[in-house]
Amino acid sequence: MAAEIFPNKKPANNNPNSIQQYHQQNLNNNNTIPSPHWRGLYATIRERNAVMFNNDLMADIHFVVGPPGGTQRIPGHKYVLAVGSSVFHAMFYGELAEDNDEIRIPDVEPAAFLAMLKYMYCDEIDLAADTVLATLYAAKKYIVPHLARACVNFLETSLSAKNACVLLSQSCLFEEPDLTQRCWEVIEAQAELALKSEGFCDIDFQTFESILNRETLNAKEIVVFEAALNWAEAECHRQELPPTIENKRKVLGKALYLIRIPTMALDEFADGAAQSGVLTVNETNDIFLWYTAAKKPDLQFVSKPRKGLVPLRCHRFQSCAYRSNQWRYRGRCDSIQFAVDKRVFIAGFGLYGSSCGSAEYSAKIELKRQGVILGQNLSKYFSDGSSNTFPVWFEYPVQIEPDTFYTASVVLDGNELSYFGQEGMTEVQCGRVTVQFQCSSDSTNGTGVQGGQIPELIFYA
Repeated sequence: MAAEIFPNKKPANNNPNSIQQYHQQNLNNNNTIPSPHWRGLYATIRERNAVMFNNDLMADIHFVVGPPGGTQRIPGHKYVLAVGSSVFHAMFYGELAEDNDEIRIPDVEPAAFLAMLKYMYCDEIDLAADTVLATLYAAKKYIVPHLARACVNFLETSLSAKNACVLLSQSCLFEEPDLTQRCWEVIEAQAELALKSEGFCDIDFQTFESILNRETLNAKEIVVFEAALNWAEAECHRQELPPTIENKRKVLGKALYLIRIPTMALDEFADGAAQSGVLTVNETNDIFLWYTAAKKPDLQFVSKPRKGLVPLRCHRFQSCAYRSNQWRYRGRCDSIQFAVDKRVFIAGFGLYGSSCGSAEYSAKIELKRQGVILGQNLSKYFSDGSSNTFPVWFEYPVQIEPDTFYTASVVLDGNELSYFGQEGMTEVQCGRVTVQFQCSSDSTNGTGVQGGQIPELIFYA
């Protein structure tokens, strides 16, 4: 699953010396025996120590790692292991030291155990997307804190709406509060993407409940309901139950009432939840009465809408103006580049409207990083002739990483002249986020740092 969730990353290669060939050989074959004069090939103790990684030469302990049917026999050297881990020190040199020549470790994956040993022997951290969680488990079990921290950093860097729910579950298991908080930030801001991800169906019941109960979940309730049904079907398969309506209701249990069905639009309820079969006849009738009757029935479902998230608006101009010959739109692009110092989620842009009375504009907005489109949308907005800004939204908020410049662009189509910003700022403090602006080469309609369109970035932080 992790191989699909995480983006491909090249393994770290902190030592370009020829010793790398031994590392690769030893990962695949733990009986590699160097030549009798191998010590003279390496100038430092670190290099010579690394040759012993996964090597039977002088090994005084062996581990049988992995579950039954998937084990691998891995050699070790007690001194090296004890220096790298207090758990191994107690195991080999403590008061209750074991005399066994072979130790079975069924709860750790062989690849993860090798990654931990490579760190101990070679002072190298070599993480991969499909083994990082297992490596974190091994690092926690054997108390190797620097490797554990590197695993968490890897996970935070790879965090996205696709894997946030799975990582939330794992971060709670591993007691990593910082990673848990990062997961919640992504899930809340990109809730609909997270709920529609395959990873959401893989989470445990406790994590499932905590997400449904989240007050700041930024999603339509019909999306929450559909995601819950998808999770229930997956849970039926995990429990080896037929995925019938009755069994879905059974595995959902009281978590069903955390879905705020009465806050759906009436047509969403009538066309979706009411016809799903998951609700009882009485529940369906009561919810219909909730929508239509003056005297509303008591419901087990939460009837108060979620608070969601309040977007921040970063305004980059100190004033605005209009003139008789600008700002015109003839299919040309207004664009600006920006960078932030913290991870944020761009929900849309605030745009200027007509300076000649009420008017409607068609807006194609786009967000790019190094030429790659991350989000775009085509919509219309109506301006009332004032100098206010008018929001135009992406379909889903777009995750923005810190310290990298992104390009915000809009192509407007409208007959009327509009207001435009002036006295632009190169740096704006918006809440806890610092936003920097610079001109974009994509801008062909005059917008830049000092003036023009796209006066606001609308985001969650």
